[in-house]
Amino acid sequence: MRCREICEILEKEYSPEYACDWDNVGLLAGRRDKEVKKILLALDATDEVVKMASDQGADMLITHHPMLFSPVRRVTDDDMNGRRLLSLICSDISYYAMHTNYDSRGMADLAARLMELQECTVLEEIKDGEGIGRVGVLPERMTLEECARRVKQAYGIPNVKIFGDPDCEVYSAAICPGAGKSTMPEALRFGCDVYITGDIDHHTGIDAVDQGMCVIDAGHYGIEHIFMEDVKAYLEKTLSGVRIACVPVCHPFTVI
Repeated sequence: MRCREICEILEKEYSPEYACDWDNVGLLAGRRDKEVKKILLALDATDEVVKMASDQGADMLITHHPMLFSPVRRVTDDDMNGRRLLSLICSDISYYAMHTNYDSRGMADLAARLMELQECTVLEEIKDGEGIGRVGVLPERMTLEECARRVKQAYGIPNVKIFGDPDCEVYSAAICPGAGKSTMPEALRFGCDVYITGDIDHHTGIDAVDQGMCVIDAGHYGIEHIFMEDVKAYLEKTLSGVRIACVPVCHPFTVI
């Protein structure tokens, strides 16, 4: 199957029209006419992932986070992304990114389902009622500590960080996979008891608590790694004759 055909299949379900205007999604490097027999899925195009794609003989690398956001003025081995791009191009690997379009059309609903969130609505709309994050209610009233343990179990996370009294009761919840600082005002506007997201800094966390909302910081990778298996399942249902593999889940930091 050609790379262009796989792009069309991905964009039928996760159209770039649902990406934020600042985002950079789609085919970012490589040949559209490339014959694809193996795809590797990853959250980020790190040095290790790019090497893995080459070593495993992948014809196409698909990541959630785009390697490139800003315009590229030169591609050389003088900088990190230049070296990554050169490696992909020299190995004839087509590179595709699906970021906020997947957040809107896949990640938000999946993250909510794994937490068994009910009566869901969109946290921040992007287009036609679709958008970033979900707001709803938990299956039952529980303490913040119990909710945090549920988050760890739902996403296979070794640890989370909480802002708020562990013994306080929470019921209404918002989930925003990835970095959620920019959508926190939306969660506050909905009057949520708890906001589940990642990359929450000290001041944002304590300010949320002072405004009556607890926060569970599950880490940026913590929730979003679900992207890999979800897209793998979608592609396996729609492609034939193409092998699909995921980079093993490996949290990027260790708490000691």
